[in-house]
Amino acid sequence: MLVTHVNQVVMRIDNKKRVVPRESLSSSPLTFVRGEELFCIFKNERRIYMLPDQQLLRIPGPTPIPPSVVRAMSQPMIGHRGQETSQMLRNIAPVLQRIFGTAQEIAIIAGSGTAGLEAAVVNVVQPDEEVLVVVTGAFGNRFAKICEAYAIKFHRLDVEWGKALNPIEVKQYLQAHPEIKAVFSTYCETSTGVLNPIHGLAKAVREVSNALIIVDGVSCVGGVETKMDDWGIDVVVTGSQKAFMLPPGLTFIAASERAWKIIEKNERSRYYLDLARYRDNLLKDTTPFTPALSLLFGLEQVLHLLQEEGLEQVYERHTLMMRMTRAAFKALDIPLLTSDDDASPTVTAVKPSDFDPEIFRKILKKEFGLTVAGGQQGLSGKLFRIGHMGYCSPADILQTIGVMEIGLMKIGKAIELGKGVSAAQQIYANQGVLV
Repeated sequence: MLVTHVNQVVMRIDNKKRVVPRESLSSSPLTFVRGEELFCIFKNERRIYMLPDQQLLRIPGPTPIPPSVVRAMSQPMIGHRGQETSQMLRNIAPVLQRIFGTAQEIAIIAGSGTAGLEAAVVNVVQPDEEVLVVVTGAFGNRFAKICEAYAIKFHRLDVEWGKALNPIEVKQYLQAHPEIKAVFSTYCETSTGVLNPIHGLAKAVREVSNALIIVDGVSCVGGVETKMDDWGIDVVVTGSQKAFMLPPGLTFIAASERAWKIIEKNERSRYYLDLARYRDNLLKDTTPFTPALSLLFGLEQVLHLLQEEGLEQVYERHTLMMRMTRAAFKALDIPLLTSDDDASPTVTAVKPSDFDPEIFRKILKKEFGLTVAGGQQGLSGKLFRIGHMGYCSPADILQTIGVMEIGLMKIGKAIELGKGVSAAQQIYANQGVLV
């Protein structure tokens, strides 16, 4: 058969030529030239066998929600000033404190993680004070944007995206700028998959300064060990839609004793985000404003699940999934953005050198309903990110890697099918959590 023009195809049937409309053919032709004729080979188009409502969500938030949590959130509404709500807040508080590693009160605000970051800034930075923002990616940069919006004078210490902060560099910066009253950093930098050494950061800061240490833990608290009090961290913020396995809509803000003293005396104007209001109400087992009750129902169940598994095993599971994911891409010879030493247990950034990550992401979504995240800001279009936190297991990682291998073949990447899955399996078999 040969193509005569765009809309017709000449087919040879019983040694006779027959012209048929192109649209009457059910598949797209692969073409090649022989002599002066352009020939077409029709390859049957692959059907897509995914169920339309079955989606595989592997982004670093929002993350999948456990069925028992979905059921908990569907409970009938209750009075937000009644005893049932007060009892729920009493049940939630001590478990949150164990997760954050603090004996202090933890404010729960209806809002996104960014609302929590903004609350941290406006509550601990007093008028005319100067602060240091350590930027290791897009979310470190968000702290800088918030300071800018409130006309707060901030110093900026930029770190190459994909690398962790160096506590010694922060220490040296503070020695050169003793006027700095607070240091802002991310714990897990979601945009790069870096886990910053905040324990080392706090230790370095304490050696030369009394500056407050404020940490964005949105994409790791609940999946990575956090010891606020032991490490000397003053404020930690996280959100509901990451390792806490809930929909977006809650932010949690924990503050040290000395941070609370500053918050209570801070003259900076604020209203809904005034943490002092939340603390005063927490002491009475209530909230200053209407809480997101359905999310609190879900949170109570999430905390039950985390306790049932055991926090130590929760953290081991996240580390195991990280190691499985990284082993798979190393076996496939596809570069990772971060080093093993800097890698976060909750998100992995992959930076391919020989294929377009955006085309790859589209194939995964179209054929398998698998959603992975792209790059942000300066890394847009240069990488893809895999979330492995919250309601995610080693079995989910094996499924994700298997799907990705087929996706790589679909875009023409030469790989040995099963090599990545095998590498991940070996990590699990050799270092998996025994039940």
